[in-house]
Amino acid sequence: MPVHPIEERYGTPEMRAVWNEQNRFSCIVAAEVALAQAEAIHGMIPRAAADAIRQHAQRASLERAKEIEAEINHDMMAIVRATSEVCGDAGRWIHYGATSNDILDTATGLQLKQALNLIDEKLRSLLSTLLDRAEETKTLVCVGRTHGQHGVPTTYGLRFAIWASEIGRHIERLEQMRPRVVVGQMTGAVGTQAALGSKGMEVQATMMEILGLAPVDVSNQLIARDRYAEYFMFCANVATTLDKIGIELRSLQRTEIGEVEEAFGANQVGSSTMPHKRNPIKSEQVCGLARIVRSAVGPALANNTLWDERDLTNSSCERVLFPESSLLTDHCIRVMIAVVRGLVINRAAIRRNLGFLQGSNMSEAVMIELTRKGMNRQDAHEHVRVASMQALAEQRPLAELLSADNEVNRFCSKKDIERLLSPDNYIGTSIPQVERVIQKLSPLSHIK
Repeated sequence: MPVHPIEERYGTPEMRAVWNEQNRFSCIVAAEVALAQAEAIHGMIPRAAADAIRQHAQRASLERAKEIEAEINHDMMAIVRATSEVCGDAGRWIHYGATSNDILDTATGLQLKQALNLIDEKLRSLLSTLLDRAEETKTLVCVGRTHGQHGVPTTYGLRFAIWASEIGRHIERLEQMRPRVVVGQMTGAVGTQAALGSKGMEVQATMMEILGLAPVDVSNQLIARDRYAEYFMFCANVATTLDKIGIELRSLQRTEIGEVEEAFGANQVGSSTMPHKRNPIKSEQVCGLARIVRSAVGPALANNTLWDERDLTNSSCERVLFPESSLLTDHCIRVMIAVVRGLVINRAAIRRNLGFLQGSNMSEAVMIELTRKGMNRQDAHEHVRVASMQALAEQRPLAELLSADNEVNRFCSKKDIERLLSPDNYIGTSIPQVERVIQKLSPLSHIK
């Protein structure tokens, strides 16, 4: 029976497969095989033994390792014994010169490589979706809001482009992070490689080349956890961007705003008691799970503050952090792809909201034009401010009030004022900005 939601409610099958027990076991065995191969290449163990280990090690079973662990209470040594059993005489060379975390941390490197590949693929898919929506809505003028209040216009295309740009930076961060995070080690009991003798550095380099990992430059018994902390901070950063998008979409779906709406199935139920409800539950799910992903950062940083050459306080913590953060981050990206792709845009509501303040949200445009035509900037601000406050208080069109101001009329005609108060005429460079983002980021949106 599941005891954690990532077992049955959250998480993609492919990311779950990265962090399940069987894959962890397989990565550990792969690290042992690579170690034997590297040691044979450098003349430390017989070539025939390394070949036999490579041929037979995959027959080792997780079930047998668990049986042994129940007897000896050491998970790594249990896997070593289970693997040795299926390799015959060659089994005596398994784990030669290694300490537990040489293999365990290297296996984590393999899992992180797999996890980052999945996250990278989904981020590129989300980027592609955001760029498509940006292109589709680059001319769709809408109310801009600051402090929750109506401001001058913006466009939906610019909103999508801003989110796309942020996702683009996450893709860049992921690529920059790989060589620091996707690493392994073979450094021995306290990092000196004493058990491997003078060829320790060569063995490590060859072992990691076989596995497709970068070798650490130096370590003690553990790979330094600043590397893993970077991974968890990256996951938190990604989740926070998704949270940011989700919060905005939830706000825009409020009944009184109603500019967007999550896709809603024909038979979908919004509330157990209010049949009319169409709630933004997917965006809310992402916003909620982002809090859990961010909560991993503190423990991950603390895991780097271990005693001397190592203690064991990081181990139990990481057994929770790695699968939970990875699965929830991956899940949230997948959910947000579906939300953005299926997002319904209510153009009528967008247009309605543009006129909600009787034109007063366009006051900046008039002030700028008055100043450009010769009025003192501070005087222009005051004339437009007074008229705007009156328009809001009396629910009268700002154009009507400004047209009755003789001082304003000295610089701007009624026709000028009507033109200036049109939201479509005051979106600046938003369209070319969106087009620039699309051109820049489209190459990043292709899945490798």
